[in-house]
Amino acid sequence: MTYENLDRKLVNQLLEDGRASLRSLAEELDVSVTTVSNHISELETEGIIDGYSPTIDYDALGYDVTAILQLKVEGHALVEVTEQLTEKRQVMSVYETTGDYDVIAIGRFRDTDDMNASIKDLLTDPAIKESNTSVVLNPAKEHEQFELKMD
Repeated sequence: MTYENLDRKLVNQLLEDGRASLRSLAEELDVSVTTVSNHISELETEGIIDGYSPTIDYDALGYDVTAILQLKVEGHALVEVTEQLTEKRQVMSVYETTGDYDVIAIGRFRDTDDMNASIKDLLTDPAIKESNTSVVLNPAKEHEQFELKMD
């Protein structure tokens, strides 16, 4: 068996079922369990696979409001504001960006009162010059990873 694209095939199988056993992966890819184990270990060491976690349905847990926060930040405080956002429990993603806003953050909240309180707390920071918040009405696609193409 040639191992061409084995790592990509392995990653794709794990994307399909992150809880797949080494044996089932080996059977699916037609290689030995040892080969699968060695390749997974290497992918983890290289940081390509960075852990395994469940996909949580936050709506089912009562976090019905998704908000996108766009912030203009004083240049000297960009790192500080970004770190402040990453420490907020309900903020799921934080991006430093180009364009009209310096930072974009995405958070999940129980309701608009919860969202409003979090935003007001954030806006007490004088380094935040301007903010714009959008509430997501319907997520068409969320938290998706994509399969790797074979060379």
